[in-house]
Amino acid sequence: MNILVLGSGGREHALVWAIRQNPKCDRLFVAPGNAGMGSLARQVDIDILSADAVLEFVAAEAIDFVVIGPEAPLAAGVGDALAAAGILHFGPSAAAAKLESSKSFTKEICDACNAPTAGYGHFTDAEAAKAHIRANGAPIVVKADGLAAGKGVVVAMTEEEALAAIDDMFGGAFGAAGAEVVIEEFMAGEEASFFILSDGKSILPVGTAQDHKRVGDGDTGPNTGGMGAYSPAPVLTPAIQEQVLREIVQPTVDEMARRGTPFKGVLYAGLMIENGYARLVEYNVRFGDPECQVLMMRLGAQILDLLLACAEERLHEITVNWADDHALTVVMAAEGYPGDYKKGTEIRGLSALPETSSQMAFHAGTIEREGKILANGGRVLNITARADSLAEARVLAYDMVAQIDWPEGFCRKDIGWRAL
Repeated sequence: MNILVLGSGGREHALVWAIRQNPKCDRLFVAPGNAGMGSLARQVDIDILSADAVLEFVAAEAIDFVVIGPEAPLAAGVGDALAAAGILHFGPSAAAAKLESSKSFTKEICDACNAPTAGYGHFTDAEAAKAHIRANGAPIVVKADGLAAGKGVVVAMTEEEALAAIDDMFGGAFGAAGAEVVIEEFMAGEEASFFILSDGKSILPVGTAQDHKRVGDGDTGPNTGGMGAYSPAPVLTPAIQEQVLREIVQPTVDEMARRGTPFKGVLYAGLMIENGYARLVEYNVRFGDPECQVLMMRLGAQILDLLLACAEERLHEITVNWADDHALTVVMAAEGYPGDYKKGTEIRGLSALPETSSQMAFHAGTIEREGKILANGGRVLNITARADSLAEARVLAYDMVAQIDWPEGFCRKDIGWRAL
């Protein structure tokens, strides 16, 4: 098969790495890719938000299957254009992708199918939002309604913090994403991620993970897109997974089908677990980043078979083969992230790192210039390892981190602490 993966981050590097291992994969392309993907796939410079550009490339290179990595092309309707052209692809329609691109839409779906989630209010006016905060007090959660690259959520521990978040969001801190806000009750407990494939009717769980959102050790400092992750997540016991599938995921898939917008792709259910019971925090409609990196490290070549079964609406025929293993990824970020950070600093030592089925440095925000690997983003590398135990995987990952010469980069030193 000729396969095209859309995206340029660590998630897409991990997907490309796993797909490449499958013998069904003949020619593999990635658009636009990054400095770490060149040995695995041919990088192509096309606008992945333009359905016309993607379709033109698909026709020119006789692409059989397109895997859409990030959320922006999904919200832009690239999946719809591929479907209309009869091109096999992985990723939901723009209408189904509203489960991520609109927090209020997800709440509406949860209300319709009685899925357990936090109580909430939806506001288009700053003063009404502030009145709601004053009436309910803190802690409270303020979310930009639209896509904000994983950053439009403020868990406010004080009323002042929540009111300031309203000023930021309506003041344009998150662009159009903050033109509307959803304000939720604060849910206590432990957060975890559950990944489920849906072909519009059937669902198939493909793994659990926990990521580390805050920038500093001990879960301190501002929220980020994720500073590391590990899989599986012990807090998501078989009993809780069963509850989530029964009370949250299958009802969501059924409700989306009932509305004529069936969900086909991966549902990433962010969950809050307290006293053995899970409630939905939010949905994403693509693999998480950096959770995808640990999932791909564990799934390997079979991911292509799973994605194809999902796209071809035959999930009921397929099973996931799990080894009794653990994977952990450490995010190396540019100094200053998630605030202002410098681009263009050189990263040395990457060529000496192992590239095996149990150790990989996935690139997230890198470019290559004159033979040098340069940082080109906030989250730059995902140092990932797999082993029989989480403790062993952690040692392998941090051993790799120690070999990287990048004075302008940093990472958390405690990834995996909840499980360990």
